[in-house]
Amino acid sequence: MASILGTRRLGRRTLFGVPFLLAAGGACAQSENDGVKFERSSLVIVTGGRELKFEIDMATTEPQREHGLMFRKQLGAYEGMLFDFFQEQRVAFWMKNTLIPLDMVFIAADGTVRHVHANAVPMSTDTIPSEAPVRAVLEINGGTARMLGIKVGDKVRHAIFNNA
Repeated sequence: MASILGTRRLGRRTLFGVPFLLAAGGACAQSENDGVKFERSSLVIVTGGRELKFEIDMATTEPQREHGLMFRKQLGAYEGMLFDFFQEQRVAFWMKNTLIPLDMVFIAADGTVRHVHANAVPMSTDTIPSEAPVRAVLEINGGTARMLGIKVGDKVRHAIFNNA
């Protein structure tokens, strides 16, 4: 759902030195969506003594991050997209061309949840900042974080994080 606002379609922009990211979604693993392919992976969120497994698409390149979950009409209950920025930095997302509400889980390099933005409004161009430097952002269905109890301080386990 997110990506650096720097695609050929949008042009690169920053606000107060923060790269803007497109709230956009993607395709399934190894499938194409507007020519953008995503690798499939899985991650685990440890919250309230439970381990929640999600199947995710990985957005690791600029074109993948720019496309994100745009134009996606649905997302499975335990599916999402993980945007990897490879190092901690402040990021911001928007929901332009994103058709479904999403929760954004902002994650530090050690896998700690730093911020959760619930129910981002579809098609909105309002920016959603990370509030702190993060390594990655997980986008899941809107309302899922609250329903499952995902909160600041929880741990996300995946190969990209220092806790894997």
